[in-house]
Amino acid sequence: MKFVIQNVLNASVSVDQNVVGQINQGYVVFIGISNKDNEETANKMIQKMLNLRIFKDENGKTNLSLGQVSGDLMLISQFTLYAHCKHGNRPSFINAGKPEHAQNLYNYIIEQCRLKVSNVQTGIFGADMKVSLINDGPFTIILDSDELFGI
Repeated sequence: MKFVIQNVLNASVSVDQNVVGQINQGYVVFIGISNKDNEETANKMIQKMLNLRIFKDENGKTNLSLGQVSGDLMLISQFTLYAHCKHGNRPSFINAGKPEHAQNLYNYIIEQCRLKVSNVQTGIFGADMKVSLINDGPFTIILDSDELFGI
């Protein structure tokens, strides 16, 4: 599982020119799911993401977590995080999770995050989405379950 986390001042996601999600200060998280991922992997990734201290404190140090700043969360499914580009110039997505598996796990992640964060917005799984954001910093973190947990 891969999370690309962007610390944002605000963000929105649109489908067919209609805004389907919008947040203020918080995280936009692009989520890539593989076939080997499961709820245990998701729980570990969620915990790691929510406990990251990447917001500035009163001294300007990155020392505060999402919860400590009452931040919002936008979750976007993005299978292209599993693009395999080693051979040729056209990416292969063979390592991305099968749609049904990925959608079920994506929905699980949304449910778990809603238990911990007051404002969780999402895109629409499988849709052609347009994501607009103002990255604060910019500050972008990549979490990869293979690297973090050997999963």
